Amino acid sequence: MTGARRARTAARIMVPLGLVLVLGGAGTFLVTHRGVTVAGSSMQPAYPAGARLFVERVGGGEVRGGDVVLVRVPEHYGELPVLRRVAGTGGDHVVSDGHRVTVNGRVLDEPYAKDDPLDPSAEPYDVRVPEGRLFLLGDDRANANDSRAFLDDHAGGAPASAVLGRVRDGLPPSTTAACSLGAVLTAGGLGLAYTARRRARTAAGR
Repeated sequence: MTGARRARTAARIMVPLGLVLVLGGAGTFLVTHRGVTVAGSSMQPAYPAGARLFVERVGGGEVRGGDVVLVRVPEHYGELPVLRRVAGTGGDHVVSDGHRVTVNGRVLDEPYAKDDPLDPSAEPYDVRVPEGRLFLLGDDRANANDSRAFLDDHAGGAPASAVLGRVRDGLPPSTTAACSLGAVLTAGGLGLAYTARRRARTAAGR
């Protein structure tokens, strides 16, 4: 088999395989994620109003403390879904002196929280999150309508079943790997096809 023929054969394998990986990775991402636009200021500065985000479709049982989730809780926020950060899950003991938040006795490190020493809503609370519920806080505590406003309703906990998804910062590693490998294979295959064509033309001109 000549070099040109080997290159054409490799190209016929690499290009389709590369395209399958790219399209498959992108397609899987679109099926498992949804795009949302941040509507309010309760999650600034990390997520300012108007920012576009990707939300991974997961159930409430999959989220953990620190996750930013998209939830629909009509009794608290009306019909529109909102973004909130999970401070505690079912069984957690969440306490605040009005500024610092502790979960099960551990002080949360919250570099994302917008600190406002004049926050009028900075009231102490001490709750045990009911099972199947999530204690949710906004990052801009002075402007966030969150679990602190509903302490008389299941200790402020929103149903875990209300979770529509979890915010993902960046593409999943699997999507990045599939698309990157696919792009390399496609580019390599096209390069081999071009090389094979040039070799064939050179051989024909001899």
